[in-house]
Amino acid sequence: MEIIYVLLSVSLSISLLFLGIFIYNLRKGQFDDDYTPSVRILFDDKKK
Repeated sequence: MEIIYVLLSVSLSISLLFLGIFIYNLRKGQFDDDYTPSVRILFDDKKK
């Protein structure tokens, strides 16, 4: 039964860490570019 508490606390810690990273990136403007993905298909890839 003790292992359930350990696993629960570890999984909760990891999920809070990822939530913190997501909020940090959201405030830094990581997800602000809405225009480029919609027109990326219109550009040709550079040929090597």
